[in-house]
Amino acid sequence: MRNPLSNIVTDIKPSGIRKFFDIVSEMKDAISLGVGEPDFDTPWHIREEGIYSLERGRTFYTSNAGLKDLKIEICNYLERRFNISYNYMDEVLVTVGGSEAIDLAMRAMIDPGDEVLIPQPSYVSYLPCVQLTYGKPVPIELKAENEFKLTPKQLLEHITDKTKVLILPFPNNPTGAILEKEILEKIAAICIEKDIYVVSDEIYAELSYNGRHTSIASIPGMKDRTIVINGFSKSYAMTGWRLGYACGPSVIIGQMIKIHQFAIMCAPTTSQYAAVEALKNGDSDVEQMRTAYNQRRRYLVNAFKEMGLECFEPYGAFYIFPSIKKFGLTSEEFATKLLQEEKVAVVPGTAFGDCGEGFLRISYAYSLENLKIAIARLEAFIKRLEENQQ
Repeated sequence: MRNPLSNIVTDIKPSGIRKFFDIVSEMKDAISLGVGEPDFDTPWHIREEGIYSLERGRTFYTSNAGLKDLKIEICNYLERRFNISYNYMDEVLVTVGGSEAIDLAMRAMIDPGDEVLIPQPSYVSYLPCVQLTYGKPVPIELKAENEFKLTPKQLLEHITDKTKVLILPFPNNPTGAILEKEILEKIAAICIEKDIYVVSDEIYAELSYNGRHTSIASIPGMKDRTIVINGFSKSYAMTGWRLGYACGPSVIIGQMIKIHQFAIMCAPTTSQYAAVEALKNGDSDVEQMRTAYNQRRRYLVNAFKEMGLECFEPYGAFYIFPSIKKFGLTSEEFATKLLQEEKVAVVPGTAFGDCGEGFLRISYAYSLENLKIAIARLEAFIKRLEENQQ
């Protein structure tokens, strides 16, 4: 019997995030700091709008690209918050989460052999999405000494005549790194000069703690060569609603809609009505959650400093990326022993690229109470490691 499976699919490694999540879900008294899911409930006025849509019988398909009212509100939001202007009619696509938008962008833009630059450590979906298009993923190793920022020099070093797309994953998962406007302007100049398109994943745009996020699409000359990806999961605590969106040039969005049309049909209708309410009246909810995350962020930065755990200060998302190189364990070994001995789940840095070796991703999308318990356990674990090294 012939092999029923695609070689390209079987060669793709499973997500390193889910492995530890699956283990901790069956472990009594375990604390997970591994999953990037807000611990807040979706704000009530947003949930209420979803409930109201069901009560009114709005259980039909929407248009493939999404509800008109939602697309208009997405455009209003992006102009209000990030100074980017889009036409809701042909430059906006509502998707099933930001992850679908990433997949659609890759499939719509990449031909076999095209090179896609992927700064790493970064979100686990980018590389397999490129592989599934038969494109060539080209990792760019971000450095802790540069606070895991993508530098213009690094970008230039990895560009070839086959480079077509740069994925820009900032604010970054897993490191919490951001890119300031000054760096983005230099990157934009390179992209324009080298005729490179950008897929800018801005799902954590509202979770920036060092001033307002700048989108590369707002920089002159970049809107026509950028797909902006965003969504509702992180900013509005709407992970289970599965709703995201992509905005960009109509020539690209039109092809993304075509793939979406055949594969998905449309994003969940109830979620779309709820998202209209989120964008219209959710700014104060976002601010409240951002304030809470910032408090947790400062707590972890200080806690790691006190226990002598090397870590740069992250200014975005809700992750922190400490180094554990001094303990002589791989990231996988450290995370496994921590889970077994102290029942605290974190994610090995290698889940986000080989250059994540020697680091851990710790999420602070959890209550301060749980964070304090987990940090106490981590500190006890580290003390034992240090004693064993003496």
